[in-house]
Amino acid sequence: MFIDIHGHAYRHTGAPNPRSEDETQWFMRPDQLLARHDELEIERCALLPIVNAEVYLPQSNEDILDMADASGGRFIPFCNIDPRAVTNDASAPLDRLLGYYRDRGCLGVGEVMPNLRFADSRVQNLFAHVERAGLPLTFDVSVRIGGDYGLVDDPGMPELEASLRRFPRLKILGHGPAFWAEIGRLRTPGDRAGYPDYPIDEEGVVPLLLRRYEHLYGDLSAGSGYNALARDPRYAVEFLNEFQDKLLFGTDLVGPDQKALLPGFLTGLRDSGEITDEVFEKIARGNAMRVLGL
Repeated sequence: MFIDIHGHAYRHTGAPNPRSEDETQWFMRPDQLLARHDELEIERCALLPIVNAEVYLPQSNEDILDMADASGGRFIPFCNIDPRAVTNDASAPLDRLLGYYRDRGCLGVGEVMPNLRFADSRVQNLFAHVERAGLPLTFDVSVRIGGDYGLVDDPGMPELEASLRRFPRLKILGHGPAFWAEIGRLRTPGDRAGYPDYPIDEEGVVPLLLRRYEHLYGDLSAGSGYNALARDPRYAVEFLNEFQDKLLFGTDLVGPDQKALLPGFLTGLRDSGEITDEVFEKIARGNAMRVLGL
């Protein structure tokens, strides 16, 4: 039923989450993740490596390729390159790495999570090379430098928009709290750092950017993607219908006991007739197939 655009796993024994002492929040092994997928009717999943030192425990792209090879086609491998790799400047020949992993079967890049500004020349260099490689890119976004992970932008996401203008052939999948909080107009700039729970009285910059830039997509995974819809179900129906060709189902599951609320939310809207079977099919799996070239 679903293709998950955003998954994580660590091979063999899984991996502890240094940000949490709760062992239920440790990253899953691939067999645990596949068990959750069976439960949620997820047929395939993009597996995104974590490589940035700001986040958890870095893993290799080869780990992802090995897990994908062993999954019988259920894991779709992404690669990931830290923009500081090789030379730690804007001249780094990241195309050599991206071409290698693309040729090994990786269908996307991400999750890009270094704690650098979008406008940082090293990040822009990565975007340029990913655009040339012809791969989609998934990022996470933060509101500050230091004490966090994710690319940093200001309210209204002007640096993301500048990147969209500069790289018109780069398919970018927006993700994370500071991205999805701006589905509606912020009551205060600080609301970007969390999950706003108030209704959407006026649309924010996310729908404006989705309209303006054909190559921007929405990764609906994690609590941030779910909250963007569930905070105002009335607006969610409008949003899903308008952007039915640009939204991709995802879970971003980490721990084996983590809740996944988006599948039930979307199937509920379909079953109630608020979105059609066609709209549901596009968001659940069709858009992922098109973006990834499956």
